[in-house]
Amino acid sequence: MADRRVKFALLSIISNTALIIFKIIAGILSGSVSIISEAIHSSMDLAASIVAFFSVRQSTKPADKDHPYGHGKIENISGLVEGLLIFVAAALIIIEAIKKIFEPSEIEQAAVAIGVMLVSALVNLVVSKKLYQVGKEEESMALEADALHLKTDVYTSLGVGVGILLIKLTGLAALDSVVAVIVALLIIKEAFHLCKTAFNFLLDSKLSDEEEAEIEKIISEHSHQFRDYHKLKTRKSGNMKHIDFHITIDHNVTVKEAHDIIGTLKKDMSDKLKNTRVNIHLDPYQDQKDKEIDE
Repeated sequence: MADRRVKFALLSIISNTALIIFKIIAGILSGSVSIISEAIHSSMDLAASIVAFFSVRQSTKPADKDHPYGHGKIENISGLVEGLLIFVAAALIIIEAIKKIFEPSEIEQAAVAIGVMLVSALVNLVVSKKLYQVGKEEESMALEADALHLKTDVYTSLGVGVGILLIKLTGLAALDSVVAVIVALLIIKEAFHLCKTAFNFLLDSKLSDEEEAEIEKIISEHSHQFRDYHKLKTRKSGNMKHIDFHITIDHNVTVKEAHDIIGTLKKDMSDKLKNTRVNIHLDPYQDQKDKEIDE
């Protein structure tokens, strides 16, 4: 349901906003660049959550005259935008960390800082798991991308907390910047994966091998009703799967019979694969004699 996707996209906005406030307060109290870097990361997460929220709302709009295939690809575009936002966040974190290497500052209120990081990790773990579950169930790339953001935030928050603990144990203030850079590198890895996935969908890459195997299995189950099938093409737009192929039928098959064959194929594919649109083209069978006459 579209309302379900919108509801969980809104949940991500609320949780990110609350965590940004807590991290900024903890960063100011402690003077930790790694916590400030986490606040920057969460700000980018918030921007990504807002993008996801509006893209999910727009993607549910029905097809119209200007967009006959619907608005599903806006989710793929939002995934690319979210990936680019993560790259920006990583760059800002690295710049701030390098500055702090040359101008280290004492970590104050370490217990508060570590506590905020642990709470942040726990909240993001719960929200990201729910977002990922709903994203998978509804086949929403925007929600899956948002979940990936928050999942990375879990690891980075834990890393920052451990880094502050190490600073207090060793007295090495530079560890704060080192942890911040490691956070940024993890974020860059996430961004690359997200952008690659989103870009592939924008280029109309095919469905997964497993999904195409399921499609071919369904076609095979009905192969006794037609001569052959060919020109199978698949792609995904938002959460919608598009399947196109041709089937060859005999001359003596009536229009109603051909219509029933197509209807059965479409129903079986829609039952097996969620959010599916199937387009089947009919080709008349030509035996060798007919081909010679045509030539």
